Amino acid sequence: MNNVSGHAQARLRLDERLRSFRGLAAEPRPHLGWIRAIRDALGMSSTELAHRMGVSQQVISDLEQSEQRDTIKLETLRRVARALDCDVVYALVPRVTLDDAVRTQARQKAARHLGRVAHHSRLEDQSVDYLGTTNLLDDLAARFVDRRGLWAEPEGGPSDEPAYGSPPAGE
Repeated sequence: MNNVSGHAQARLRLDERLRSFRGLAAEPRPHLGWIRAIRDALGMSSTELAHRMGVSQQVISDLEQSEQRDTIKLETLRRVARALDCDVVYALVPRVTLDDAVRTQARQKAARHLGRVAHHSRLEDQSVDYLGTTNLLDDLAARFVDRRGLWAEPEGGPSDEPAYGSPPAGE
């Protein structure tokens, strides 16, 4: 299996695993946080939760505030979850599919590259028609997919992007 199909297959498998999380990502956290919402729904006081965790009631209050401020540690949230007989579900859920993200990035990188080429072509009184430019953009974007450096941002120096027509690394 080559790297290109390996990356593409990995994206597809991960996208499939993340599909069920997409709806959850849009769900807002309860105003007072999950710890407080679960604790209240269970009818458990902060003192009772503190006892289950072996900490003081003040620590529970601090933890609930920490969750509200997004500063709670994942390890701490897992400890609270165990005391509430809950699981912590942790995932980074992309806003679009991973494949769409890669293809969009490749197209943007190709457009930047072709923008520089078009600028130089205009300076030399050469131009490419719209359809030709679109075809070049699509072809170059396809070459950038799964290439090392796809996500590297140009730093104003010499381009890290290959000239159009050069084969991707490893071919």
